[in-house]
Amino acid sequence: MASLPLEDRLAVLRPGRSAEAITHIERTAARAGERSPWPAFVPEELIKALATIGIDEPWRHQAQAASLAHGGTNIVIATGTGSGKSLAYLLPALTALLTGTRDRVLYLAPTKALAADQLRSITNLNLPGVRAAVYDGDTPREEREWVRQHANLVLTNPDMLHHGILPGHERWRLFLKHLRYVVVDESHTYRGVFGSHVAHVLRRLRRLSGVPVFIAASATAGDPAASVSRLVGAPVVAVTEDTAPRGASTFALWEPPMQSDADGVQHRRSTLAETADLLTDAVLRGMRTLAFVPSRRGAEVVAAMAKRALDEAVPGLGASVAAYRGGYLREDRRALERALLDGTLTGLATTNALELGVDLTGLDAVILAGYPGRLASMWQQAGRAGRAGRDSLCVLVAKDDPLDTYLVHHPAALFARPIEATVLDPGNPYVLAPHLCSAAMERPLTGDDLELFGAPQGLVDDLVRAGALRSRPTGYYWTHATRPEVDLRGSGGAPISIVESGSGRLVGTLDAGSAHHALHQGAVYLHQGRSFVVDDLDLADATALVHPDEPDYTTHARDVTDLHVIEIREHRALGPIGLFLGDVDVTHQVVSFQRRRVGSGEVIGTFPLDLPTRQLRTVAVWATLTEESTAEVVDLPGSLHAAEHAAIGLLPLIATCDRWDIGGLSTALHPDTGAPTIFVYDGHPGGAGFAERAYAVVEQWLGATRDAIAACECRTGCPSCVQSPKCGNGNDPLSKPGAVEILDLVLTALR
Repeated sequence: MASLPLEDRLAVLRPGRSAEAITHIERTAARAGERSPWPAFVPEELIKALATIGIDEPWRHQAQAASLAHGGTNIVIATGTGSGKSLAYLLPALTALLTGTRDRVLYLAPTKALAADQLRSITNLNLPGVRAAVYDGDTPREEREWVRQHANLVLTNPDMLHHGILPGHERWRLFLKHLRYVVVDESHTYRGVFGSHVAHVLRRLRRLSGVPVFIAASATAGDPAASVSRLVGAPVVAVTEDTAPRGASTFALWEPPMQSDADGVQHRRSTLAETADLLTDAVLRGMRTLAFVPSRRGAEVVAAMAKRALDEAVPGLGASVAAYRGGYLREDRRALERALLDGTLTGLATTNALELGVDLTGLDAVILAGYPGRLASMWQQAGRAGRAGRDSLCVLVAKDDPLDTYLVHHPAALFARPIEATVLDPGNPYVLAPHLCSAAMERPLTGDDLELFGAPQGLVDDLVRAGALRSRPTGYYWTHATRPEVDLRGSGGAPISIVESGSGRLVGTLDAGSAHHALHQGAVYLHQGRSFVVDDLDLADATALVHPDEPDYTTHARDVTDLHVIEIREHRALGPIGLFLGDVDVTHQVVSFQRRRVGSGEVIGTFPLDLPTRQLRTVAVWATLTEESTAEVVDLPGSLHAAEHAAIGLLPLIATCDRWDIGGLSTALHPDTGAPTIFVYDGHPGGAGFAERAYAVVEQWLGATRDAIAACECRTGCPSCVQSPKCGNGNDPLSKPGAVEILDLVLTALR
């Protein structure tokens, strides 16, 4: 199928309907690559080994990046997907191992799959002097001692570096003493709170290992040198010119059609159903295809729908499609990866778990079930097809929400906009404080260390007063026998084990932060195409008991949110409008869930839940309006609520977040502001930089929000403009015309 022209590949997807669904086609011509001689430092045995896997010469950007790193410069290579970034860091890293008998290399990946894939690539070179091994949570305990003592290239992830290597640095003393290079792969994924945590893990590594050279690899990103410098805490030089060859590409924007329900109410066809149809068509034509779906449940649903459609068309063909996502057991993930690589599977519905990781070759197409929230992620996912110079097709199927609707009708916002810079804030005290404690446990903190971490003396003094640190003439010491608690990924605690109640079999896992919504008692949970109902959620034991069932309904959690202003950081008075940035306390509780009929979405019951509240201190941007300015607004609560939903939906247009990273609250009279108010806040303790970004470009953000609502074809409001899939109040009340009125008031004041 790879020989099929691009236009023909697009035409076979939903033939007869594509003309009305496609809002824009972006084409990119093929380009030739630009070779470079091997850098003089690369040993002959490495050149010969690379020739055995088909690499005769590097691309110019690979040679440039490798030479800079070999010379001792911290670098980031930020070029397109499939441009060979791995060779750029392997050249200096493997050269060091082949020519320096004591040198060591540490490779960090955000996912286990990526580290495992890199190990396969390195092992295939069959270099006698290279002893590479993965050291992560899946490494058997009997192998870990061998890795510590003998491996000179260790592949791991930030979690294992934090939990396993740094606290046990005495046992890793030889490795850390001779650490020459630290490779930080897919560095653009370290953003927000997770990225801020990783920044301090890397600073802790630096203080225990001397001065290694950092080599970061990133998808194309805005200002990669500044982002990676903030990540590693040292100056970095960026290599951004991509000299690898590129096949021709076609990128289509696809808006699902309108349809009427049983009551005659019009709405857009489900993005998941549309994605499943496109995946079905692609597999029927033999096109090897990845469908990226934003949620775990969505990936399961798309795979199940495609399987059924394929089996109806060609009995047995459904077996060529599967789902792939986090939460699967290790052996299940590896089996799916092998099946995709060897062609047993033609189609895969996946979360962003495969955005990085396995080096996929031979894929013909990628389908995106909605904009993934960031341009960097969009191009990374699209680039999974057409690697190694092949032509590629990508179809972005718009979700029924304000951002996607805006993008498919404003393609310049996707194709003419620079890729956003990565946002992270190592100065966040909720992130910095526990890492200072972790560092003090590893080795007493000195004044130079505090400078390395960027730690204000006031924060250190607070930790001393709280009894976490003890000040002595030789430094600050950790005072407890147990390790400090640090949640790198902000998941809210240990993952929840999902256990089948009848057999005791471990079905999978889910992050603790999602458990209240997805694993409450009575929830319907999907796993590898099978449906389970939750019998009990034990948060203290981090366990959910489930039983297999296929009810004719889905479940949707409902929640309530309260917000209190703690401190105002910045303020702009704009006549009847006030614009604020500050610290807030958010209290959140899941209080009930609905059962909705499969297919129609009809609510067939609401059931109370008794789950604990969760509190979040974070950063918010908010706008207040005077009562006089809103006196003519007919439905003020519904207008504010609708404007809040749309503003949350459009914030990813200007910040490196998606709508699940942020939250909001609106009220006709907030007790802390004494006025009608709309809040949008970061969904992470201490904030993640998103609210600050929104405050800085508020006119651009709210202008796009207003345009998206006004341009929507619906009459009273729909998911394409003001309805939200995460609304705890069931999208009630909402006023679409009132939202436009509210935003006009704010924008007039801003201008």
